[in-house]
Amino acid sequence: MKCNKRNCVSSEIGSKQSGRMSAVILVWSVACFVSSAAWADPLLSRSVLVLDQSAPLRPWSSTIIAAVQSSKSDKSGNPISYHVEHLDLFGFGKRQYDDNLRTHLSDKYGGKLIDVILSIGPSALDFAVKLRATEWPAVPIVFTAVSEASAPHPIPPKTTGIFVQKTFANMVKAARTIIPNLKRLVLVGNPFEGAVYYPQFAKEILELSREFEIIDLMGLPVTEIRPRVAALPPDSSVFYFGINADPERKYATALEALPLIAETSNRPIVGDAETGVGAGVVGGFVLSPGEIGRHAGRLVMRVLDGEDASNIPVTTGTALKPMFDWRQLQKWNISESMLPMGSEVRFRPLGMWEQYSARILAACVALLFQTTLICWLVYENRRRHLAEVRSRSAMAELTHMNRRMAAGQLSASLTHEVNQPLVAIVTRASAALRWLRAENPNVERAEASLEGILVAGHRAGDIVASVRAMFKKEAPRKASTDTNQIIRTVLSIVRVELQKNNIDLQTQLDEHLPPVQGDKVQLQQVVLNLVMNGIEAMHSVRPRVLKVQTDQAKPGLVHVLVEDTGTGIDSSKLHQIFEPLFTTKATGMGMGLAICQSIIESHGGRICVSPAVTRGAIFEFELPINTASELGGVMAA
Repeated sequence: MKCNKRNCVSSEIGSKQSGRMSAVILVWSVACFVSSAAWADPLLSRSVLVLDQSAPLRPWSSTIIAAVQSSKSDKSGNPISYHVEHLDLFGFGKRQYDDNLRTHLSDKYGGKLIDVILSIGPSALDFAVKLRATEWPAVPIVFTAVSEASAPHPIPPKTTGIFVQKTFANMVKAARTIIPNLKRLVLVGNPFEGAVYYPQFAKEILELSREFEIIDLMGLPVTEIRPRVAALPPDSSVFYFGINADPERKYATALEALPLIAETSNRPIVGDAETGVGAGVVGGFVLSPGEIGRHAGRLVMRVLDGEDASNIPVTTGTALKPMFDWRQLQKWNISESMLPMGSEVRFRPLGMWEQYSARILAACVALLFQTTLICWLVYENRRRHLAEVRSRSAMAELTHMNRRMAAGQLSASLTHEVNQPLVAIVTRASAALRWLRAENPNVERAEASLEGILVAGHRAGDIVASVRAMFKKEAPRKASTDTNQIIRTVLSIVRVELQKNNIDLQTQLDEHLPPVQGDKVQLQQVVLNLVMNGIEAMHSVRPRVLKVQTDQAKPGLVHVLVEDTGTGIDSSKLHQIFEPLFTTKATGMGMGLAICQSIIESHGGRICVSPAVTRGAIFEFELPINTASELGGVMAA
């Protein structure tokens, strides 16, 4: 019994242990499932570890990081967490410091999932490669602010980035734009040995020493540089490469020493970084940390969106742009016209509009409202007054008479043109008869009179032939014609109509207008038709303004514009306005504008109509200058 009891107890204990083990396994399985579900959640934050080789609060790296952080989410909308570490490798960059720093970051981020490592600067890139090897072997690296010469070769696997390239030639190019007679290059900054972005500058300076005199102040304390740059020749320029420390002291940033040097320098200072514009440099072709950061941010987004960093080629960025300080330009009396094309000028004082745009706009709105109200009151008063003194029957009769007079204007003009040579013929014929009937006939004078008759007859024949050609399919006789003179002739014909209808005539004739090759009478008919149409369109409106303008808006073309303030043309009928037999007038024939179009097109030109800005219509036509094309038929019979 005892043995059996022991067996029973043992069996009971084993059963309890088995149940506990099952419960543990169940809890562990649920935890794993929940954990895997959490990792699979698309709304989980993506993590980017930013390693900056500089100390905190450096303007250059801070601007780059801010530009990178402007991307708040990836392509799928997942939020991005940025973990920024300023390594300060310049101040403490020793092996023991690096080892301790890697240990610290391993402890700090050991339990975090890092998706991408972004390194800023070549020292940070080396540090990132070593850190990744021990902590996150599969995590891709994106680097920026690294020159090609300072990057590891070959580029490590799962690593991509953008090289930045600074050249001393660009700095000299900028200096030459503001100092055309540049002969001396004054170098100020820390020595190039071990510099991050200037490894190739020493070689460039050596080559440029054949063309320029090099004044080397590199590595000197600021207290010694200040008096040296205060006594430079006028054909020199200072080139600032940054001073983080000198034999006498250490500076928080390279920009801290710049104002001390600019304070005493008697020549402009050229820089190569955007952060220096505003701190004492006049400007130059500068690297923009914001652009560098945005380019790096786009690469980070591509990697987060699933691209393999090894398949993204490393490229050289184009973050250089011409940028200058307006205050320094004024200080050195440098005209903005000397700057390279597309230069950005910063710190320009705001103008009146920029400072008081809201107040100016409010004043203009108030003035416009008052002006509109006054004009409306004046118009209403005048309209009511005119309505009292005019009757509807008188208006209709006046309109009818004006239309009949307009229809006869062209005939009167042609009659006047033909009458002049006819009067000359009669006068010269009478003179010739007197000379021949004299007691001693003067044959020479009689012959001269007959020649005058011949000239006058040809002139009358030319006018008649031109009119006939207008109604027949034959080319009129072209000649060099003054467009302004044609317009003046037509306006003299309609002067009475303009005065009678109280129309304000405004002419803007380009006196330097070249002549056109065309038929004078036909072009007069075009101008007359357009002017009379404008006069008729303004019978029932006020104010009445007729504007006639000539200019040469396009090369090789003479442009004529006739604008009225009449009732205008319905926009739905604009496409029909030049069709034969189409008219908007109660008694119109619908041929006037069709004839105008035919004449202009036969001269190789074009005519069009458009609504005026406020009221009325604008008719415009263009004629080629000295065109050699044959004139076709003027119009259909």
